[in-house]
Amino acid sequence: MIVPTANIAPSGINLTNCETEPIHIPGYIQSHGFLVAISANDFVIRYCSENSSTFVNRPATDLLGKPLDALLTETDLTAAELVSILNVGKRENAWSRMNPHRFRINGNEWNLIAHQHDTLIILEWESAVAAHAHFEQQLIADALSEVQSNRTLIELIQNTARRVKQIIGYDRVMVYRFAADWHGEVIAEEKESHLESYLGLHYPASDIPRQARELYKTNLVRIIADVKSAPSPIFSLRDGEQAEGQPLDLTHSVLRAVSPIHIEYLKNMGVQASMSISLLYRGELWGLISCHHSTPRFVDFPARQAAKFVSQLLSSALEFRKDEEDQSLLFQIQQNGQTLNSQILKDWDVVVGLTQHPLTALHINSATGAVLAFDNTFYCMGKTPTESAVAGITNWLKTQEFDTVFETDRLPELYPPAESFREVASGVLAIALSKELDEYLLWFKPEQVRQVTWAGNPDKPVTVSENGRQHLHPRKSFEAWSQTVRNTSEPWRDAELAVAIKLREDVLQVVARKANEVRQLNERLRVAYEELDAFSYTVSHDLRTPLSSIRCYSEIILEEQGATMDDDTRVMFQKILDSTERMRSLIRHILYYSRMGRTELNFTKLDMPKMLDVIRDEILITEKNKNRNVQIEFGAMPSIYGDPTMVNQVFTNLISNAAKYTQRVPEAVVWVEGRETSDEVTYTVKDNGIGFDMKHAAKMFDLFKRLENAASFDGTGVGLAIVKRIINRHRGKIWFHSEPNRETRFSVSFPKEQQTP
Repeated sequence: MIVPTANIAPSGINLTNCETEPIHIPGYIQSHGFLVAISANDFVIRYCSENSSTFVNRPATDLLGKPLDALLTETDLTAAELVSILNVGKRENAWSRMNPHRFRINGNEWNLIAHQHDTLIILEWESAVAAHAHFEQQLIADALSEVQSNRTLIELIQNTARRVKQIIGYDRVMVYRFAADWHGEVIAEEKESHLESYLGLHYPASDIPRQARELYKTNLVRIIADVKSAPSPIFSLRDGEQAEGQPLDLTHSVLRAVSPIHIEYLKNMGVQASMSISLLYRGELWGLISCHHSTPRFVDFPARQAAKFVSQLLSSALEFRKDEEDQSLLFQIQQNGQTLNSQILKDWDVVVGLTQHPLTALHINSATGAVLAFDNTFYCMGKTPTESAVAGITNWLKTQEFDTVFETDRLPELYPPAESFREVASGVLAIALSKELDEYLLWFKPEQVRQVTWAGNPDKPVTVSENGRQHLHPRKSFEAWSQTVRNTSEPWRDAELAVAIKLREDVLQVVARKANEVRQLNERLRVAYEELDAFSYTVSHDLRTPLSSIRCYSEIILEEQGATMDDDTRVMFQKILDSTERMRSLIRHILYYSRMGRTELNFTKLDMPKMLDVIRDEILITEKNKNRNVQIEFGAMPSIYGDPTMVNQVFTNLISNAAKYTQRVPEAVVWVEGRETSDEVTYTVKDNGIGFDMKHAAKMFDLFKRLENAASFDGTGVGLAIVKRIINRHRGKIWFHSEPNRETRFSVSFPKEQQTP
């Protein structure tokens, strides 16, 4: 039975329709090409677009369920040749390198674009326009030369718009940059002279809803050749495995049909063809190159790829220029942060060290005001709210769910009383020294009043039908509509957050060491801590005996009766053995964590090159057994005073973690380097692995806590807790800085002189 896969249109569109519309499974394709989906194992046709008869003189109903050669009767390509091409794509996952494949159908030139999704290979045919390879290659060469030259970023962006327009021939090409709330602004434009300029206009986030933004990260180029053409439905073959009407996932399709809401939007703009090219920064959507044409216009696949390459050059330039800027800022504020730490240690006083020197806590970011709330007193620096207003903020912060750092560039939206002092504090960055004692270090940024000009009123019109249901429509007018934006500040940068977290660690170290003066309370805490340690040690230790019995008996049964077991039983026994091994590892870590509270430390001067060489060899052997090549490189390796066993455990954990979280990187590199000052020795372990968002790292050292993006990697969630506890016993410090999908740096410092813990 042949069944259509198109989604049934809802009877009404609710106000969240744009965010929930399943645009990756529309059930239709654009009509300027046709689509066939075949099973990857047997190359039988499972899906076919209805318009196939227009191109290959055979209706979809004749093709479904047939082998691949049924499609090729009117082409100059044999089934064997196409199967050979597809097998290369399957075997080497080389679809992007293979596309497009050019051949004739009924005497016309076509481009075949293929990709695999799950168990299906999707084949899409588009017209092949006469090639202008020399012209496109020259434009690409010019763009590459320009990126390598010392031009400003805005010049590169504007010239990229011009080159894309030359390649695709559209009336208008705009570069559209996203803000933190996902609304966009046109920051560059190349257009025909008779068109009204859109440069500087803003567009609301709802114009490009969340699921569309996710697709833009996957499909970097998207074309709508004719907004008035009728889309062609996709039909599927119903069999025992294929659910009736199950839509084909077109996430990676070049012909995927367009949301009716977006078609209405383009028509309202007077646009009949559009094309978009994604601009990425560190794997995330930074902006779009948005192209409009007043008449239908098809751009063939090679020309789209040329435009895509020019945009990727711009993406690379974005990353390079922004990284250069961020590194310069990070270096300067890190230097200031180190000076603050030296002042605190020298004065042995948090207040004096942070507020009463020429360089204060105000100098580690771009804030215009700072307040240290400490020991029931406010110490103000720069332009700040009144003390009563600051007290209100600290009371409110106690109600917020954060452990380490809090930041916002829209404080009045979260805390309405802040509107009365928005001129000095529309943005706030706070580190909690003690939420229980209302002790914080806060930085403030002033309001940045902006006049934003929108392309029409950003509020989408809603109509109500006779049955009372609400319908959402794209706006019809795109005339400039101005709005004054208030209550916002300049955003806080990742580098500012990282240095604030490091300063918090410095301050808390001094506070913790001074707290030793409260001897009675410390003694009670020590006793309670030892009792808890002893309890966890006893429980963990006693668990090992029954666990060993389970493993031993399972191994005996498997060894003696394995030959007579069926496959399912043998698999279950192996799972028992694997689970006991994981539990043994977890118990071992818990025992080590508990034992550290009672073990005496043996301080000695450690030969770090020798220790690190041994650790590297052990890790490389482990990774080699996993068929992985990891580079572990060392810089300077100054000596450390510490307990050999525990310091070895610190670096084994940090370096093995770094190696583990680079598994998805083609060329994994771990860098270990030490540096020495008059007071301490600091080592940094850096990797180029998955990284993590600094805003989600508040519980990094908590037992059994793991970040979401680390869930797919083996681990117990105990390793970093052990490292933190060892560092504390050595009177040292540990801090970190990370950038998702780029790098992670863990730093540990040890006092220069031997100390009794």
